[in-house]
Amino acid sequence: MTELESLRGGGGGLNVGPPGINGDEEEEEDSPTVLLSVLAQHGQMGLCFYDSKNSSLRFMRDTADTYELHLLARVIQEVGPHVIITSAKQEHCMTSFLQQLGSNPDYKPEVVTYPYMDFGLEVGKQRLLSAHLPFLPASISDRDKMSYLSSCFSFDSPLMLRAVGALLKCLDRRRVGVELEDCSVGVPILQFNAYTLKGVVCIDPDTYSVLQVFKSELHPSVYKLHSGEKEGLSLYGILNRCRCKFGSKLLRQWFLRPTQDLAVLHRRQEVIRFFTSPRNSDALSTLQSSLRNISNIPTLLRRMSLSHTKVSDWQSLYKTVYNVVCIRDTVRHLPQSIHLFHDISEGFSDDLHHIASLISRVVDFETSIAKNCFTIKPNVDPAIDEKKRMMVGLSDFLTDVARRELEHLDARIPSCCVIYIPLIGFLLSVPRLPSMVEKEDFEIEGLDFMFLSEDRLHYRSQRTKELDDLLGDLHCVIRDMETAVMTQLQSAILERSASLYKVLDLIAELDCLMAMSTASQEYGYTSPKLANHRKITVTQGRHPLLELCSLVFVANSFQSSESQGRVKIITGPNSSGKSIYLKQVGLIVFMALIGSDVPAKEAEIGLVDGIFTRMQSRESVSVGLSTFMIDLNQMAHAFNSSTGNSLVLVDEFGKGTNTVDGLSLLAASISHWLRKPPVDVPHILLATNFHSLMQLGLLPSSGLLSLLTLETAVDGDELVFLYQLKEGICQSSYAANIATLAGLPTSLVQRGVEVSELFRTGRLIQRIDKASSDEQTNRFVKLQLHRMTKENQQLYVKQMCVTDRCRSLVEAFLSLDLEDKDLDLQRFMKEELLPSAGELLNHH
Repeated sequence: MTELESLRGGGGGLNVGPPGINGDEEEEEDSPTVLLSVLAQHGQMGLCFYDSKNSSLRFMRDTADTYELHLLARVIQEVGPHVIITSAKQEHCMTSFLQQLGSNPDYKPEVVTYPYMDFGLEVGKQRLLSAHLPFLPASISDRDKMSYLSSCFSFDSPLMLRAVGALLKCLDRRRVGVELEDCSVGVPILQFNAYTLKGVVCIDPDTYSVLQVFKSELHPSVYKLHSGEKEGLSLYGILNRCRCKFGSKLLRQWFLRPTQDLAVLHRRQEVIRFFTSPRNSDALSTLQSSLRNISNIPTLLRRMSLSHTKVSDWQSLYKTVYNVVCIRDTVRHLPQSIHLFHDISEGFSDDLHHIASLISRVVDFETSIAKNCFTIKPNVDPAIDEKKRMMVGLSDFLTDVARRELEHLDARIPSCCVIYIPLIGFLLSVPRLPSMVEKEDFEIEGLDFMFLSEDRLHYRSQRTKELDDLLGDLHCVIRDMETAVMTQLQSAILERSASLYKVLDLIAELDCLMAMSTASQEYGYTSPKLANHRKITVTQGRHPLLELCSLVFVANSFQSSESQGRVKIITGPNSSGKSIYLKQVGLIVFMALIGSDVPAKEAEIGLVDGIFTRMQSRESVSVGLSTFMIDLNQMAHAFNSSTGNSLVLVDEFGKGTNTVDGLSLLAASISHWLRKPPVDVPHILLATNFHSLMQLGLLPSSGLLSLLTLETAVDGDELVFLYQLKEGICQSSYAANIATLAGLPTSLVQRGVEVSELFRTGRLIQRIDKASSDEQTNRFVKLQLHRMTKENQQLYVKQMCVTDRCRSLVEAFLSLDLEDKDLDLQRFMKEELLPSAGELLNHH
């Protein structure tokens, strides 16, 4: 049953709304008001709503929805808005939805329509900037306010932003919650929150992008280069083995709306588990071959309702219904303990067989294809059969008529024939004589000239007129009679359209699950254990995309319990596999939440309510934010939206600014999570090259913290990546080795190592593009000595000796490792510092 059907009440409308609206209770005067603004275009929907109870504005990012707007129906059921705001210029699907909504006697929200210009994108942004936000300083500039709003809103969801503009206009006009205040007081918005349907896992567009769940690429064909797109290497691309288009469409919806509903996930898992068994491969191939022949049922029925049906549509419908019946018969021999198989066996009614047999008895497909028009079989309508028999014998009859007509024509005319032309009737056709040059020459006594075509003259005679009266326009009569039969057949099919729509949902679900089971068999996936707890355990997990591109892939495990190891910090050299490991865990959890098998030896996944990432900086021209600001917005989204049941993936946060500032922000972020109660700490995987994060002791000690690294080995000057995860901290970034692997010049790498060592030990870094400080000093000394007297020269040399002695003493002290427990500092003071100090005092 679809979401829309499940919401229908006895009156045929949508049975939605809060208790105070659906019941007989009268609304209290001070009851909260909920205003919802929605805009649907081209299969996408954006919406937002304002709740006066807590003065909050909640928004849903642009999301794909069906033509029947099932997603919007679910939102209305959960939110129960009192006012629905939409555009006066709207698609037919929205008009039909609102009409159906108004037919429900138990719930009748007020529907407000605004001109399309009020849903403009720039209008929405300007109204958002002008909104009354009491928590922001009154003196804040528009630029700073836009920067803040970019951390709250997804500016790459244009439909949602346009809906926000219309909602703010309605709030200002109605002055919701501030009716008695001065006109200068605006409607307050105290908080912004993203809205997710109950049971749906929250995943933002950045996460979809960085995990490579979807990836569109330009079509390789030059003919489709500018208009066509194809799915690239993505999770959706490798799992989509669907045989029909609406199966692929449903699979995409599952990807866009992962669920926490264990009943739904177990329903999917049991079907996948059945088809991945080798002994059921015959049933799998039989069902998939039938699925290939199933067409888009809603499109066919829509054309049928408009009487725009073509011969190809009848073919497609017959082939579809026939194969659906084959699927039903095949599924009835499968275990009925599996819920989907039981639903197909019971839900595919005998109406389908009736439709298939009806089309088979009525439609003559061979003749219809040859004539490119709807043609019925014999013995369907006796009147049509009689007309067709007349049509078949018409040729011999017209030959006899022509022979008689020739006897009454001018002797100069050697031959004639009687022809039948649809919509014109019967005509006498004679060859054009050489003497017939002008139009006046075409006149023949007793005949009415009609037209000249290909040197043949066509006339209407008394006998052809009698034939018109006797037989009529036979061809058109047959066409009209067959069209009437087609209309009756369409009506009979449309009366049973409900069974066809139900077939569509179940067939699409079956197609998706068989597609995922095929991928599971091919790639060696396993079925995860799903439970309603806060643990995630993955044994020998693999990255589902990278393992297809790599000859050898090293599997790694992951474990996060309720009170241990929930915050994992992963260090390691660049290119050691840190980011891949983060994405691997994210993809395995995502796959489990759509009901798919996962690339691992074993997996137990506790249901998560959201996957949040800070791994990829997507530039945004629309708001003009810097890369670092985008990084901060992603972290803010993770902080504000994640719960103790979420998964957070963070890669190299803090690298976009000054090293000290970035390290400080990273340490503060991790400490914030570690100081929370364990029940509120999400599963966190954080990859970083800030090794000093641990070396300087910037993090509080906690059982929630786990330190991991990826193994490497140094073979001579070559760095070897082992890609194996282990506990510990990486002691070096091996930047020089990786730079060499990347092909940087050897001299450049050596200079980098030299500067790094000087900086680490606190020594002076000398520039190589100028003379060294020693050379500059020697030149300066020689110049000064040349200008001095002998006495001054001796004094100057003594001063230089003292300076050199002081410098060497300072360098010796700086070279000491004060953290070395074996260092004898008293000895250094006694043997080095005190004697040198005495010498210096003697010089003075």
